[in-house]
Amino acid sequence: MREENILKNEEKAIFALRALYREFGYLPFKMSKFESYDLYVRNKDFLVSENVITFTDTDGRLLALTPDVTLSIIKNGRDFVREPKKLFYNENVYRVSKGTRSFKEIMQVGLERLGEVDASGIAETLELAEKSLATISPRYALEISHLDIPLGVLNAFGVSDGGKKEFFTYLGEKNVQGVRAVALAEGLTAEQTELLEELAKVYGAPSDVENALEKFATVGEQARVAVSELKTVLALLKKSGTGEKIRIDFSVVNDGKYYNGVAFQGFVEGVPTSVLSGGQYDKLMKKMKKNGRAIGFAVYLDGLERAKGAEV
Repeated sequence: MREENILKNEEKAIFALRALYREFGYLPFKMSKFESYDLYVRNKDFLVSENVITFTDTDGRLLALTPDVTLSIIKNGRDFVREPKKLFYNENVYRVSKGTRSFKEIMQVGLERLGEVDASGIAETLELAEKSLATISPRYALEISHLDIPLGVLNAFGVSDGGKKEFFTYLGEKNVQGVRAVALAEGLTAEQTELLEELAKVYGAPSDVENALEKFATVGEQARVAVSELKTVLALLKKSGTGEKIRIDFSVVNDGKYYNGVAFQGFVEGVPTSVLSGGQYDKLMKKMKKNGRAIGFAVYLDGLERAKGAEV
């Protein structure tokens, strides 16, 4: 029997994705299996799961089996402005699996772009995210948001910090009633409330939500700039011949403490949870005292064996 016929979906995806990222000029990154536990304590909100496997080293230091690659890449880099990086990785991470809800060694593939991240860099990252999903299955969707659009609207309306936090929770759930309750508590007008509710309802191809984006762009400078950036990125994707299965969805919120700008998640038919997640994380770079901007994504391969009809 030929080797390609006995490889699991997960293994075939790894080979295909590594080849894809190399083709676009990304270089491999290799990390240690262990990191200081303190690194994850300081950035626990960035992790998919707060559960980390720890052990004590021979010198008494508390170490952890790495649950995340991005933090290690940033920690071990220097000045990304002077030395911009385009890296990809194929690493085992140790975290609670979405499928079993118990600790598991999970093979994760992904890429990071650190240093200069302009509209073309964002578009290339999204193009690779879409190509990654297409490598896994022809039946996929890439859902994209721009965090500064809802944030810009909230800032223009003078919503309190507590109200913003509640709003993003309800936005992530597409909970229109919750959004309405926030607007009521903040004393917003009926017109302002309707616009917040529309943020929670938006879903569709870029051409289908164009009118909604234009409406958000009229609410303050921050939202206007964000809508302009998103439209530029979408135009670049269309020019490259990709973006057909992209959907705009502001419920993709990630964590505002670390992420900013464009955020996205990828889904394939047969897997109930996202198999790809990423976005811009300039805030994390700043928190870790690193120069430059950053964007990246990870492909979670532990769910592929549950995919019905996944083609790799």
